[in-house]
Amino acid sequence: MDILYMVHGMWGGPHHWDNYRTFFEGRGYRCITPVLRHHNVDPKDDPPPELGSTSLLDYAEDLEREVNTLDEPPILMGHSMGGLLVQMLAARGLGKKMGALTPASPGDVVALRWSVIKSFRTGIFRRSFWKRPYRQTFNEACYSMMHLLPPDRQRDEYDKYVYESGRAAFEIGFSLLDRQRASRVDETKIKCPMLIVGAQEDRITPASVVRKVAKKYGDRCEYKEFPGHAHWVLGEPGWEDVAGFVADWLER
Repeated sequence: MDILYMVHGMWGGPHHWDNYRTFFEGRGYRCITPVLRHHNVDPKDDPPPELGSTSLLDYAEDLEREVNTLDEPPILMGHSMGGLLVQMLAARGLGKKMGALTPASPGDVVALRWSVIKSFRTGIFRRSFWKRPYRQTFNEACYSMMHLLPPDRQRDEYDKYVYESGRAAFEIGFSLLDRQRASRVDETKIKCPMLIVGAQEDRITPASVVRKVAKKYGDRCEYKEFPGHAHWVLGEPGWEDVAGFVADWLER
């Protein structure tokens, strides 16, 4: 039984994978959905102060430690920031296949677009935002990620949002200013087959950026772009089409 190791993105938790977990368990996979450091909290609670300075490298270290305890190399799958984290793990030789769904971009792919800035504006325009936890406003979340969801679903999903690391956001969005180069991925170290999925109506990880991410990896990477989809490919109407394509790719 193949293991699917499914990494969530910003402001999230394992519940982001509920649809996919049910879908892939029905196809015979064993699904593991880790929770990122400082994300296992009640959304109504104040965030732990140390979250603000938590790095992508901290997240990757935690994930690597867990992957190394598994009986066999898993299939790595990530969404959004989790899509960047699985690229980092693949570069450490940890997965036998890798799928990244509407992923955040590694450090050498410039991601800043107007829609991206608008998606993060209340976070990145705060003083010393790279040291502080933050969370999107409801309107930002709907604009950037959930604009294809019905209004009642938007509110339900947003009520589950937890805070995110300002440091991680800085490392992704302002990688050229990051001395640690935390979001950098050495493509020459990735040997496993890769699938990268983009969505034409995505505003927070625009398809134009995701195409460049796929191009970075050359022939070892297959790219698939879905029309009529946005960032929330894990739960927006028609998510089954995306999951089905990913399953077919895994089983080729």
